[in-house]
Amino acid sequence: MTDSQSLSIVVPMYKEEDNAARLVERVHQGMAEYEGYWELVLVDDGSPDGTVKAIRQCQSEWGDHVRLIELQRNFGQTAAMQAGIDAARGELIVTMDGDLQNDPTDIPRMVAELLERDLDLLQGWRVNRQDAAIKRKLPSKIANRLIAKMTGVHLHDYGCSLKVYRASILKQVRLYGEMHRFIPVWVAGVTSPARIGETPVTHHAREFGESKYGISRTFRVILDLISVFFFLKYRSRPGHFFGYLGLSAGTIGGLLLSWLFFVKVFLGEDIGNRPMLMISVFLVLMAFQFLTTGVVAEMLSRIYFQGTDNRNFIVLKRPDLKPDDAWREPQPEKSE
Repeated sequence: MTDSQSLSIVVPMYKEEDNAARLVERVHQGMAEYEGYWELVLVDDGSPDGTVKAIRQCQSEWGDHVRLIELQRNFGQTAAMQAGIDAARGELIVTMDGDLQNDPTDIPRMVAELLERDLDLLQGWRVNRQDAAIKRKLPSKIANRLIAKMTGVHLHDYGCSLKVYRASILKQVRLYGEMHRFIPVWVAGVTSPARIGETPVTHHAREFGESKYGISRTFRVILDLISVFFFLKYRSRPGHFFGYLGLSAGTIGGLLLSWLFFVKVFLGEDIGNRPMLMISVFLVLMAFQFLTTGVVAEMLSRIYFQGTDNRNFIVLKRPDLKPDDAWREPQPEKSE
């Protein structure tokens, strides 16, 4: 191995039969002058078409540094990305899409910029995005603003899959659901936000296949964003979150009941038919429910932090490699 940083390029793929060969070729073209060892980890997310066959043909053509991870069924892009990250062996990890919209020629520059700026994550920014305005750009713009507003991690383009990470940082993060969009936020939970940067990258129009996402994705992002906010703020103390809600509801309910007690005892008024009575009783009951939920959440939190390393995907096939096996070596310069 050389002194240069070893690099793993992770690409989740689903129904990308027509793109696989072109992707592998373009990655090799973009990495032709990279001075370190690198590997290409292609994760098939249960594609029903010929994606796996196309990747295997690429392996026979280019070599064992093109690695195939097969998932047992379609688990989603986030799970596929996590599977690739788990299998990656490089000191640096690059993630990108398999639809040819990201440009692999950006990778060496991004790696150099990450090291020069001493960052833990360098996020790609699709300045001139080549996607449909309503179907892709609009929901992405809404999602980006929501994420920045709620998390405090300010980036222009969370949705760009082209990112470069230090593996030691990224492997401290576990991805679930559709959380790949929130990777910069999760990374900010294990390192300083000052060590997260962004850089403009090239973006191409999709050549083959169809996008798997649309405007409905915005609503899923909102739901995931609530989960992200909860985990970042209250993951280790969920009892505080439910406790605040419970104490607030209980305080309001208690004050209303106190007022009704005063009205009944000292003013002699009938309170049996007042809506305020039902509302105050409901608030008190809700307070007890929130407080007991907080206790249960605290117990689950302890189990979570003490538990084993559970995964949200099943790998069908993964090559058994030693640390120094199957790397793409730096290519010597050709003499003219």
